[in-house]
Amino acid sequence: MNIKSISQILFFSFVLIACKQTDKNENNNPKITLSDPLPSWNDNANKKAIIDFVTKTTTEGSADFIPVADRIACFDNDGTLWSEQPMYFQLAFAIDQVKIMAKDHPEWNNKEPFKALLEDDMKKVMNGGEQALLQLVAASHAGMSTEEFDKNVADWIKTAKHPKTGKHYNEMVFQPMIELLHYLQSKDYKTFIVSGGGIDFMRVWAEKIYNIPSYQIIGSSIKTKYEVGENGVPKLIKLPELNFNNDKEGKPVGIHQHIGKRPVLAFGNSDGDYQMLQWTTTAKDYPRLGLILHHTDSEREWAYDRDSHIGKLDKGLNEATKNGWLLVDMKKDWNKVFPK
Repeated sequence: MNIKSISQILFFSFVLIACKQTDKNENNNPKITLSDPLPSWNDNANKKAIIDFVTKTTTEGSADFIPVADRIACFDNDGTLWSEQPMYFQLAFAIDQVKIMAKDHPEWNNKEPFKALLEDDMKKVMNGGEQALLQLVAASHAGMSTEEFDKNVADWIKTAKHPKTGKHYNEMVFQPMIELLHYLQSKDYKTFIVSGGGIDFMRVWAEKIYNIPSYQIIGSSIKTKYEVGENGVPKLIKLPELNFNNDKEGKPVGIHQHIGKRPVLAFGNSDGDYQMLQWTTTAKDYPRLGLILHHTDSEREWAYDRDSHIGKLDKGLNEATKNGWLLVDMKKDWNKVFPK
């Protein structure tokens, strides 16, 4: 299962008066120039292929020119725009929320997977598989209004820290991917997040970090109902039922339902993204680009693929070359992973 994928703090503007003139964002990331829109990418074949693709599809008069209305790029989130090990970050949020809510749910002390979680037996929780994880995620939403949920996420993202790096989770976004998003945005590409993660979870913070508005975020969702409270104020209440799983075959469906057009660029990192890349790159009307991020850097991040319980990459790894997809090697292609 991939319950995989933060407005303008990181947004930069490409200055038109000189290639050497630069702009720095508020997080003190490396300066980005017109001469090098992807400074955290090493100068090799993959970087060249990306820049060549963007150049030819946005240059008036080019045989490969794509009209602005059709410049759609879709990105997975978990493992593609930010890290996902040793568990999906939304699952970390759900675990923290369940522990906070447990005092109001004494029945959880004798009900799995809650019992195992409250006993800190994560091995048993993970052994419960997809159903157990869905129960935990649903419990972190259920019964509250959308405003209450948004506040919980916002409070958590400000304070929670990753157990290995000590960074806040929203600091574990990938600097090279931030640069790529902004490069595409500067060339009138509409960038969308297409993630197995929860759509409401991402909408709280993703616009600020990625410069992607909330209406360009597609994710899994649980059911929600409309009700009017005793004070006459209407609100939306989250229910503990899955509404849509935006993963694997669900990703092209989600793209169609939310966007109504096929992307020309898709970027993922796992077999959960395979169908999105396949659907994106098989159309013949425009030039198309599929990319897979291969996590190969055990020192700066993690190294994993075929046997990982998170972000498994097997079929995509086997078939990337055959399908014409770029296999981006984190260790070889990136000179920086996280922003400073």
